[in-house]
Amino acid sequence: MAYRPKDTQERIYHRLRITKGHLEKIMKMVQEDAYCIDVLHQMQAVESALKQTSNVVLENHLQTCVSDAIRKGKDKEAIAEIMQVFNKKS
Repeated sequence: MAYRPKDTQERIYHRLRITKGHLEKIMKMVQEDAYCIDVLHQMQAVESALKQTSNVVLENHLQTCVSDAIRKGKDKEAIAEIMQVFNKKS
């Protein structure tokens, strides 16, 4: 039977554990001098897992904090906060 997280926090933690597993595999592959393309594929899996986790966090934020801010008339502040995250340079 497949694992089914119960709530958002559990979903986020579950996804982070998956990401950690991928990252640990990359570290082992590098130590074992694995084929570069195989390492790159595993790195893409980490990037995808982090992206999926970010999407869960964003969805939760929109459904809770942002909707609450909108009800309180603070929609401009909530939107600015989200835009700041997406406009942040790496």
